[in-house]
Amino acid sequence: MKRERGSVADIMAAGLCMLAMTMVMLAYMGNAGLVNTKASVNQIARKYVLRMETTGQLTESDRIALVQELESVGVTELELAGTTMEPVGYGETIVLQIRGRLEDKYEIQEKRVSTAKH
Repeated sequence: MKRERGSVADIMAAGLCMLAMTMVMLAYMGNAGLVNTKASVNQIARKYVLRMETTGQLTESDRIALVQELESVGVTELELAGTTMEPVGYGETIVLQIRGRLEDKYEIQEKRVSTAKH
């Protein structure tokens, strides 16, 4: 049996494919982390809008807890402008509006609207 000579081009093509796949996986992992953080912000907003339904507003203690939870998942430059901070009556609209930044470069916005049920 005669041995065939290998070529550098065969190995280089496989190496380039492995490098390209590694780059794609690293990009995916970075984006998956952002999606996970956005999902966490969504769940936190849901939790606090349900509390707001029962009180008719975002109370000061809930506001402080909300800010702490959002900061713990990585939200910075946090704004709650547009959020219902004053008590509203039964059946009136309540709004929870969250704006901030993730990793200091991606803008995030979450708006929840519901009805006061207290």
